[in-house]
Parts: sequence; structure tokens; C-alpha cells
Amino acid sequence: MSEAFSIKDTYLHFLEQDPEMTMPIAAIESLITLLQHTQPSTSAEMIQVIHKATAELTRSIPNSISLKAGCDIFSRFVLKNTHELSKKNDSKDWETFKQHLIENGQLFIDRAKQSREKIASIGADFIRDGDIILVHGYSRAVSHLLSKAAERLIRFRCIVTESRPTDGGLLLCKQLQEHGVVCNMIVDSGVGSIIHKVDKIMVGAEGVTESGGVINLIGTCSIAVLARNAKKPFYVVSESHKFVRMFPLSSNDLPSDKDPLKFSSKWDGQLSSPLLDFTSYDYITALITDLGVQTPSAVSEELMKMWYD
Repeated sequence: MSEAFSIKDTYLHFLEQDPEMTMPIAAIESLITLLQHTQPSTSAEMIQVIHKATAELTRSIPNSISLKAGCDIFSRFVLKNTHELSKKNDSKDWETFKQHLIENGQLFIDRAKQSREKIASIGADFIRDGDIILVHGYSRAVSHLLSKAAERLIRFRCIVTESRPTDGGLLLCKQLQEHGVVCNMIVDSGVGSIIHKVDKIMVGAEGVTESGGVINLIGTCSIAVLARNAKKPFYVVSESHKFVRMFPLSSNDLPSDKDPLKFSSKWDGQLSSPLLDFTSYDYITALITDLGVQTPSAVSEELMKMWYD
């Protein structure tokens, strides 16, 4: 890899250039740019370059679950295509293949960017007049879905959690109010006191795992447990490019910068809470994706086909 090219800087540039771009799409854009810059001469070299860049990205970017999903998808895309090329055993096809790969990668990105609109069109049908919807964490997909429902003149209200430590609830409230949605904000620990008064819960996802479970902002798992006890539907709204090749069994299996159970004789004044948690598939009513509305088991089957066929 050329020293003049920085995969991390390229990735951050894409995110800065387009605030609406998701982390997986920025990762794929960066990897395509990398291939254009490095011009690998063999398929083995191409795969090595991608693996090295993926490792560098996931190591240098905090909370890189969504980013990893994009890298996984692109790596699989490259491996599948290089396998097809190796069957032909024709070295003359290499330059044509590289160009085809880059063009198709860009086509995938263009389609993925439209996924949020597809999700909004599908998910708006889940909202009825008079609904009170609880939302936890900031998600562009959830925000777009709710805004689309408001454009359809569906009259509903939202209770938005503060969503600490990111405070994404404030941003979500501002966006929803701009689209005419009436909102109230509550502290995260207040969910248990109002869960029986809402009609449904909607959350986004940092990643959808192979089991059909979801990795999302800390507190999502607790709300899912409360929702099931209160017999309230719990919907996850996510783009399919956030399907990630991971199989955590609990939140303990997620990477964490700071272990809350690691004590010292003097508290340093910093929060020890992890930023993400894992919600098992059996707490999820359905996943609303650009591929349609799916149960966690259907998503799990889809992912198994995606990664292992």
C-alpha cells in the first residue's frame, strides 16, 4: 500500500463530505478508492491489500461494528468475483476484471444509498393514527421512516430517550420536530415507568448479527426486555448493508474500550459504561429493512446464505 494513501483519512473524508452517509458505505467507498490508488496486479495481492486496509480501519476507528459490516460485504464481493475469474484461468481478463469490480462496487454503493428510502416506504405502514412510539438512540433510518410517516399525514407522537452517552435523542427530536412530529424526551432510566403507555418501540442498529440479534446503543437490550414484559412490539430498523459477520451470545462478547468491572483504588471521574450492547433475536418482533420486513430467523438464514454459500 502506498504511504501517500491513508485508508483512515479517506474513510473520515467520505463521512465528513456527506453527513448522511452510513459507516458501511463510507468503508466500501474507501476500499474502492484504495483499489483505484494501489492498482494490485494479481487477485492475491488485491485480497491482501483489502484485508490489511480492513484491519487498519477497524483498529483505528472506535465502535467500528457498522464499519466492519461494510468491509465484510466488500471482501465477500471481491472474493466471490476473484473466484469466478480463477475458474476462467485467463490472465488477459485481469484488467477488465478490475475495472468491472470497481464499477460494480460503485453500483452497489448507489443502490445502498437508496436503502433508507425503501425502509421508510415499508416501515411507514407500521405506524397508525394515534400511535405513541418510543425511540432509543439516534438512527438515520428511524428518523427517515418517521419523517416519511409524518409526510403521509399520519398523526402520531414520539417519546425519545436522552440516549446517553451519545445524547443522540436531542438530535432526533430536532429532526422530527422539523417534520411536524410531536416529541417528548425522557431520561434513559425513565423507560420502565412509561413503557406500558406506548404502542410500539423502534430502534436502529449498529449491526445485525448472524443470529438475527442486534448490536446497538447501550440501553437497547434493557428496553427490549421491558418491551417483551409489557407485551409491546419491538421493531429494529436497519439497512441490509449493516448485516455483520458476528455471532455474539451476549453483550459480554462485544469489544469494549473500558471494562466496567475493572476497579481501581481511586475513581478517575470517567464513565465506565460501554457504548454498545447486544439484543438477542428472541426480544425482536421484526426487522424493517430495505429487503422487506423480516423475522430474526429469516434474517439469520439470509446471512448464512450471504456468508457461506
